[in-house]
Amino acid sequence: MSTPLSIMSSRSLLVLYGSETGCAQDVAETIARQGKRRHFETSVLAMDDYDKMNLIEESLVIFVCSTVGQGREPYNMKTFWRFLLRKNLPNDILNGISCAVFGLGDSSYSKFNYPAKKLHKRLIQLGANMIQTRGDGDDQHYMGLDGELVPWLKTLWDNVMNKYPLPTGKEIIQEDVLLPPSFRIEFASDQASSAEESQTSLRDTSHSPEEFDMVLKSNDRITAIDHFQDVRHIVLHCNSIDFNYEAGDTAAIMPQNMPEEIDLFLEQMKWSHLANLSINIGVLDGNRKLPAHWPTRMKFKDLLIYHLDIFGVPRRSFFQTLSHFTKDTSHTERLRELITPEGQDDMIAYCQRPRRTIEEVLFDFGSFEIPTDYILDLFPPLQPRSYSIASSLKAHPNELHLCVAIVKYKTKMRKIRRGVFTKWLSTLIPGDLVKHVHINKGTMSLPSQDVPLITIGPGTGVAPMRSFLEERILQHTKSNLHDSGNILFVGCRHRDKDYYYKEQWDHYASNNCLTVLTAFSRDQDTKIYVQDRIRENASLLWHLIDKQQAKIMLSGASDNMPAQVTYALKQVFMEQGNLEADEAEKYFNTMVKTEQYQEECWS
Repeated sequence: MSTPLSIMSSRSLLVLYGSETGCAQDVAETIARQGKRRHFETSVLAMDDYDKMNLIEESLVIFVCSTVGQGREPYNMKTFWRFLLRKNLPNDILNGISCAVFGLGDSSYSKFNYPAKKLHKRLIQLGANMIQTRGDGDDQHYMGLDGELVPWLKTLWDNVMNKYPLPTGKEIIQEDVLLPPSFRIEFASDQASSAEESQTSLRDTSHSPEEFDMVLKSNDRITAIDHFQDVRHIVLHCNSIDFNYEAGDTAAIMPQNMPEEIDLFLEQMKWSHLANLSINIGVLDGNRKLPAHWPTRMKFKDLLIYHLDIFGVPRRSFFQTLSHFTKDTSHTERLRELITPEGQDDMIAYCQRPRRTIEEVLFDFGSFEIPTDYILDLFPPLQPRSYSIASSLKAHPNELHLCVAIVKYKTKMRKIRRGVFTKWLSTLIPGDLVKHVHINKGTMSLPSQDVPLITIGPGTGVAPMRSFLEERILQHTKSNLHDSGNILFVGCRHRDKDYYYKEQWDHYASNNCLTVLTAFSRDQDTKIYVQDRIRENASLLWHLIDKQQAKIMLSGASDNMPAQVTYALKQVFMEQGNLEADEAEKYFNTMVKTEQYQEECWS
């Protein structure tokens, strides 16, 4: 095992990130570690956790931000972003800062890396000195984000070191040297009982105004038992007088690892004797801090159940850190080979393609000697999962509904994989407490009541459409407006197996509140999708869109579906509006710009 090296430095580097799934945070922490190796005193924070009033005092700032949905910025950079957009900021306020921006996105989306591009542009407008061209990480690259990140970082550090040379007598700390730990895990001398410590682990540490503790009311499978996919309709209940959300909002929920799987992991790691011991977590690196919702005292086992991602797919940083703790030098070399540019194909074949988990990597590489102080540097924190809310609060007071597909699939290793979040969710029973449910503002919104609404929701994409339609139909009912011009395109495989909320749609249709156009792709020899139904109803749609300015909302998986739906709409414009291809494209772009067309899709 490597021996950690002490670092003393007066130079400062600030790394700010906006992240929702943890990818951008991991990149930011990688940059911070590389900064430490170059003798910078580094700080790494979410943008909204940083005191923005200190920004003008910084000398070197690296920004890392991911892209959410159709070009939205992550929630933990929204406040910081609004600050940068203030019109009263002088256009030279950041002229004393050197900075760079790296974005994480997917080029299959029309607004690829939109937050990073906007941030980069705004920093320049405020006078910042860009020390490096913007980096655009792309999930579509055959090497994933690393395809852009690795060469971008090399150029970044070349530029940074030209401007901020090493202190006299200092050399870059090589990657095979172990940096000091960021945190300390101390086993408490005053061991509490297991029951007492469990309560401490679960105790509220902080709640933001948008966070609520909720009780599970029901957890029902809504697909046929013989259907290959298990989809759940989840109902959560909240008694808080402050509980509120709007149609189209999303709920972010933190998952938990299964206790029985953690027991096996503890046994594998030879940590079973530590499981029920109380620990205190302290911060050794003054520029790091624990997540706000973590208690500083808990059982060791609870740290793994509630807070650390043991069963996710590891990132490059995990392999880099793990290489310091191997007992076999050949394993050390192999781990380090995997994270080199030359080893990327092997990394993809070994880890990304079969979706190999952190736990499996540890098993594959055999024995390790991992000091407990390095656990929080090695294992990433569990990240919340976001889902579109599938209900209207006006229709279901004090309730929040979700439509969630349980993730279960077989990999190229012939192993069955189950999603960390949905595996836990599927075990919940009525009465179970679901803590820290965070309500986030959605990206789509209802039009006024006199404007027709066209909703397109294949698969679980119907979830936000249910929230919109429940709210809108309730509004129309109260206003005695029955012919409301609401249309729902819904797609699934089979009418009798995975047609979500069929009875509700039939009820609305029988009361002339909704026109339902279905596409059951496997109920006949020729596959039929929602885009086919769009083309079949071209005349009706063109009249509503062009003559009545109907609003279109699309939600669902971000594979080929969004592009096929938008192509079908453009075909409608060309056929019914006698438009040329470029005119149809312009017509559609205008709809997007004016928000007559909105979509929220996910990978």
